[in-house]
Amino acid sequence: MKIRNTRPTMDDVAEKAGVSQMTVSRVMNGKGYISEEVRGRVRAAAAEIGYVQNRLARGLRSEKTPLVAVVLPTLGNSVFNDVLSGITDALTQAGYRPVFGVTEYSEAKEDELVRDLLSWRPSGIVLTGLEHSDVTRAAIAAAGVRVAEIMDIDGTPISLAFGMSQIAAGHATAKHMLAQGHRRFAYAGSHSGRDLRAGKRLEGFRRTLRDAGATLLSENISSKPSSMMEGRRMTAEILSRPDRPDAIYYSNDDLATGGIMHCLSNGIRMPEDIALAGFNGLPFLEALPVGLTTVETPRYEMGKQAGKFLSMPETDLAEDAGRVVDLGFNLIAGQTC
Repeated sequence: MKIRNTRPTMDDVAEKAGVSQMTVSRVMNGKGYISEEVRGRVRAAAAEIGYVQNRLARGLRSEKTPLVAVVLPTLGNSVFNDVLSGITDALTQAGYRPVFGVTEYSEAKEDELVRDLLSWRPSGIVLTGLEHSDVTRAAIAAAGVRVAEIMDIDGTPISLAFGMSQIAAGHATAKHMLAQGHRRFAYAGSHSGRDLRAGKRLEGFRRTLRDAGATLLSENISSKPSSMMEGRRMTAEILSRPDRPDAIYYSNDDLATGGIMHCLSNGIRMPEDIALAGFNGLPFLEALPVGLTTVETPRYEMGKQAGKFLSMPETDLAEDAGRVVDLGFNLIAGQTC
């Protein structure tokens, strides 16, 4: 096999496909009308000779690349896989590509990631939540990029936020559990409490219980990442105490599912002996033998709308500073409460 000493160029693709260099450029950039027959011929020629478009060079000419930076707190929970799918679908349709990093709920890592990702001159950036350090805010302001924040609307965004009220979700869950007659509660969370959205849900939950005269016996925050195994361990610990609750509110469905597994394995009836509620409404819940009471969140739609906003032409933008888009949520009354 003969190895090329130079990289294939657009001119090479044009010659192979029998079209002009301008036609190749339009196909690669997804701009202008090109027939499907010609488009297929150009892509086949590019694949045959190994041509890869130099998007960085294009970005250096325009001071921006067709990239959008995405900063997520974790990929250990399928919640953010759904969000990333929505972002990717919206960006791809507009000719952009996401590049992302994971903070593991660390403010210092977010600062580092934002600075690193901005060095690639993205056209926009997606941040999770509304709370960011002065370092991150200054870096974004200096870069002059468009910003979309996701997952939360309880606060003031840098530009435009797509999400739901975390406080309202906690309130709605507490109200439902109280309506079922439960009065003594425990809370189970993870990540050492660094998940600020979970903290806001707990705030709404705690406030609603207090107003109703109910008791939150304990707030149990694990230092470990969220998982079913950790939820099972925490549930066993909570139910082993003398001051036993009649209901447990979990920061997410992973932990709550672990709670279900503990109960099923130990003959503990739900909701007669203990009521359980989670958060997110993840698809795997449909496979459980017991339906979990939870809050279903618009994860894909949050990502999709953020991606559409960041890939929108400048001429279509309105004044969006400090505005939120409330996508709502849906409380699902399952068999566990």
